[in-house]
Amino acid sequence: MATQTTTLARPFEPSAPGIMLPAFTLWWREIVRFYRQPTRVVGVLASPLVFWLVIGAGFGTSFRSGGGPGQQHYLDYFYPGALIMIVLFTSIFTMMSVIEDRKEGFLLSVLVAPVSRTAIVLGKVLGGTTLAALQGMIFLIFAPFAGVHLDLAQVLLVAVVVFLVSFSLTALGFAIAWPMDSSQAFHGIVNLFLIPLWLVSGALFPITGASGWIQVIMRLNPLTYGVAALRALMYAGADSSFPLSSDIATLLLFSLVMFGLAFLMVNRRSTRPAA
Repeated sequence: MATQTTTLARPFEPSAPGIMLPAFTLWWREIVRFYRQPTRVVGVLASPLVFWLVIGAGFGTSFRSGGGPGQQHYLDYFYPGALIMIVLFTSIFTMMSVIEDRKEGFLLSVLVAPVSRTAIVLGKVLGGTTLAALQGMIFLIFAPFAGVHLDLAQVLLVAVVVFLVSFSLTALGFAIAWPMDSSQAFHGIVNLFLIPLWLVSGALFPITGASGWIQVIMRLNPLTYGVAALRALMYAGADSSFPLSSDIATLLLFSLVMFGLAFLMVNRRSTRPAA
């Protein structure tokens, strides 16, 4: 007797999407969310501008950073540091959306979806990076007032430096925000750690002439290389403790390390339910 085998139809199983589409979706969500809040845009640009004008005008010609052109007035010296401040504020505080997404339940829906965690990190980090880099490049409209006149090649190199600083700081902000459930705790970490990191980056004073232990911290601080790279590109003949190629290589390494840290943080909490 012939035996008849019956094959049961399997329920439809949707295939998991790739990395790029979920990452693009999360990236676009960050862009839309930020620009729907005009006060954040104004605050990010206005705060460093006020710092640059008030502190620069306050020190005025009493500060001498060297004999290079465009560096006699403190407004000129402080300009690259003010640009890095914009990137820092935008990169870090954009990642507060991680905490907001957890409270609203959006993060839980993303985590249970068939989406790679690499896509989650990439989309969120690239979203913050895009915002920070755009805000930093917009600040270049004030460059002529600081004695900065850039050609196309210099603008492109400045964009590369700004992107690397934005990417690394956004990834760092993601890694800090991921395990947190409170925006107050996030602000505490930023005020305790990241603002002092900017203060000893060469934004306010040069590495030469600083105390010995401050010089050690500045050389270990990745932001120092971002400020030094911008200053070397903006002011021809400016005194620099590091070559431009070394600055960019350090920023690239810092970006890779911070992205790896963000990825590890996501996977470390992969077995824990989102709040």
